[in-house]
Amino acid sequence: MNDHHLILGQLEDVLTGRIIDDTHDERYRQKIARLLLESKGYDRSEIQSEQPVQVTAGGKSALVPVTFIVQWDEHIVMVVQYGPGSLITRHRPALALAKLVASYQIPVVVVTNGEEADILDGATGRLTASGLDQVPSKAMLVERLEHHLWAPVSNLHAQMAARIVMAFEVDDRCPCDDTICRLD
Repeated sequence: MNDHHLILGQLEDVLTGRIIDDTHDERYRQKIARLLLESKGYDRSEIQSEQPVQVTAGGKSALVPVTFIVQWDEHIVMVVQYGPGSLITRHRPALALAKLVASYQIPVVVVTNGEEADILDGATGRLTASGLDQVPSKAMLVERLEHHLWAPVSNLHAQMAARIVMAFEVDDRCPCDDTICRLD
């Protein structure tokens, strides 16, 4: 049980319709989901929420959830990672997680605390825009990816990414965080 987060009741998940615990973090996740659906033109079927990614590094394994994975035309095109607090401290682990979600480089990585957002180029890590209003719409992303080359993530880059995710998201997590599942 996660004693760290105040449970305010229950709410309906905008993506799945399931009834879930209403927490401050969940309210922000729901806000982001509504933004993707209502303002950015994505369909529910194109968004996966809290998809676990298996991470193995240094003899340890864990399942780390990705807040939102956006798919289009059989490819994952954007990863949205929510976390409270400073955005800059979340850039590196979100970029690393995006290298582990698929065998190819995810083109867009969004880091958000629910109030602000940084949009990063998945390949270079370069900040391309800031603000929730700058999260790419489906139309913008489809246009951008019209001639995109789906570069594979090398084994070396995937191993380095796994170490970063393990250090930031698993080893350094809050002890009461029950969203990450250690497998070792």
